[in-house]
Amino acid sequence: MSFLWPEALWLLVLLPLLLASYAWLLGRKRKSAVRYANLGMIKEAMGAGSKLRRHVPPALFLLAIAALLVAMARPVATVTLPTQKQTIVMALDASGSMRAKDVEPSRLVAMQNAAKQFVADAAPKTKIGIVTFAATASLVQPPTDDREAIAAAIDRIQLQRATATGSGLIVSLATLFPDAGFDVSTALFGREAQRNAPIAGAGKADPKKDFKPVPPGSYSSAVIILLTDGQRTTGPDPIEIAKMAADRGVRVYTVGFGTTSGEIIGFEGWSFRVRLDEETLKTIAIMTQGEYFHAGTAADLKKVYATLNSRLSLEKKETEVSALLAGLGALFAMLSGLLSLLWFNRIL
Repeated sequence: MSFLWPEALWLLVLLPLLLASYAWLLGRKRKSAVRYANLGMIKEAMGAGSKLRRHVPPALFLLAIAALLVAMARPVATVTLPTQKQTIVMALDASGSMRAKDVEPSRLVAMQNAAKQFVADAAPKTKIGIVTFAATASLVQPPTDDREAIAAAIDRIQLQRATATGSGLIVSLATLFPDAGFDVSTALFGREAQRNAPIAGAGKADPKKDFKPVPPGSYSSAVIILLTDGQRTTGPDPIEIAKMAADRGVRVYTVGFGTTSGEIIGFEGWSFRVRLDEETLKTIAIMTQGEYFHAGTAADLKKVYATLNSRLSLEKKETEVSALLAGLGALFAMLSGLLSLLWFNRIL
């Protein structure tokens, strides 16, 4: 806990003074009390409970003053609160290896089902966009809170050859920061393609100019979830794109789906070996202050998305808690006065 006005904490030195004053008043009352012939009978009549009870209201009043003095210092605490607004871009692998049926009924269908469940369970105000990547990448659904449109985009995923993880990341970043000037076309197709067929997001100013990096993970308005079942075979280096995401404070949560040891996948007369590149996915997550998850089965993938949903629906924020302490102080003061009236027919 920190304080916006820490100087006000010096007022807490008043508490020992108040306690000493209370003890002094008790001493004076004892000296001025009427002397009885048999004090033992009086003490026995009062009982130990009565002696202790008369100190409770002053103690509560002292706690009330302490809480109010701390509230004056404007304490700030890190608390977990529901996310008010957030954008999530899901970058989903649409490479041919997603046809593999080592996960029933197939990797693609398992991914689609888990992704749609994630969308359905997300906070209502959360906007979700869908990016797919194979040899290249494209935004198939701009961020929206229309759950039906998002689910339809997930169902329309078309598989292609190759895996361009970096392309999926840079299109996701360009989706979150459309005015940042990311050179998307060069990253996806090379400089010749940029000159002949520029696409949205290309031809703008260099994003490095007039840009000041922020701490990784500090951008709380959006995150990227990257899912892939294989290692990169084409496209830009995903580590370089992850550095761009980290400089903008965007967290990237990576999900490795499928086998880590490698497997021969065959379909339509073609066969090739697919292997999950966990090291790259872990590096991306670490660089961006995100987290890496491995899902070997459809059930694992659903659990991963459920975990992500619970984490992304809450966020930690530094919040001033002065009102909470002030309310606590008022409660102690009211309780002190109430008990004093009930027990002794007076206020303190």
